[in-house]
Amino acid sequence: MKLVVVSAGLSVPSSTRLLADRLAAATAERARGAVETTVVELRDLAVEIAHNLTNGFPSGKLAAAVDAVTGADGLIVVTPVFSASYSGLFKSFFDVLDKDALVGKPVLLAATGGTARHSLVLEHALRPLFSYLRAVVVPTGVFAASEDWGAEGLPQRVERAAGELAALIAGLGGAHPVNGASGAPARPAATDELTVVPFAEQLAALRPMG
Repeated sequence: MKLVVVSAGLSVPSSTRLLADRLAAATAERARGAVETTVVELRDLAVEIAHNLTNGFPSGKLAAAVDAVTGADGLIVVTPVFSASYSGLFKSFFDVLDKDALVGKPVLLAATGGTARHSLVLEHALRPLFSYLRAVVVPTGVFAASEDWGAEGLPQRVERAAGELAALIAGLGGAHPVNGASGAPARPAATDELTVVPFAEQLAALRPMG
């Protein structure tokens, strides 16, 4: 299994990177089989990302990072909170990717901030972004405020989110989209027929018998 971690932390040491490492370790523990983990530090790619936004061509380390993310079986993405949202560097990296690069890919969302008041960044900013990119986002996101480190709650959220990511990767292991001759992702074949019950029939079933 190829697990790629994208960390947008800027400082050294970085609480963003620390959270990313904890999530990666917990996911690897729950994964089936061997796990190959690659960490992409966006801080080291900032100049190349800026160049790519102006000339349209990734090069050097950025090209390797794009290839790693595109070829991953699952992603862990972690950003610090800037102005109540993800950082500009974080967003710029995902702007560099091809529009179909994350289609159907399992993604675990995480963020760090100075106060718990920013915890909704996961739902108001990160989840909409990765839904737009058509990734498959695990239900549990992980936010770590300054007061969460060493406190109860964070380890449990890390474990739960990591378990969900590992299970999702295992479940989708044989069902990743495959590029067809046109280069567009092919849709998985349907295995079950969907039964549609008209709303009027559902409503009638709920009414008390007279």
